[in-house]
Amino acid sequence: MPKHSFVLNGKKVSVDIENNVRMLWVLRDVLGVTGPKYGCGIRVCQACTSHLNGKHFNPCSVPVSDIRSSDRITTIEGLAKTVKGKNLHPVQEAWIKYDVAQCGYCQPGQIMAATALINRVKKSGRKISEADLDTLRNVCRCGTYPRIREAIKYAASKM
Repeated sequence: MPKHSFVLNGKKVSVDIENNVRMLWVLRDVLGVTGPKYGCGIRVCQACTSHLNGKHFNPCSVPVSDIRSSDRITTIEGLAKTVKGKNLHPVQEAWIKYDVAQCGYCQPGQIMAATALINRVKKSGRKISEADLDTLRNVCRCGTYPRIREAIKYAASKM
């Protein structure tokens, strides 16, 4: 069976698994990282959103063979470690401040997508806008979108 290596939440990992297995199953079933959730399996709901080299990606649609040994994958479990001296990432803190979560199922993906969006907008030298927030496509069955938007604006002001 092929061996695949990459960096997961700051630690080098290796798995022996077939090339066509989707990264979501590698993360959840092989490595026991359960933050990325299974929703649709076709990159529509985005409950599995994580970061690949700092950019958001949906591991439900990426085969493990597409991941290089130098690639860095961050899930909600490793997000706080990307900020020095903090137990929570500013987006996680904003989620708590604005009491965003209801059922919580989509929240890891929402937080990871929001963090990538804030970083991307900040890198371009702009402040986050309503149009930027409109680009987020993560599905929340509980309908917490107004609180998600407020939490993202708050987090963006702290990052």
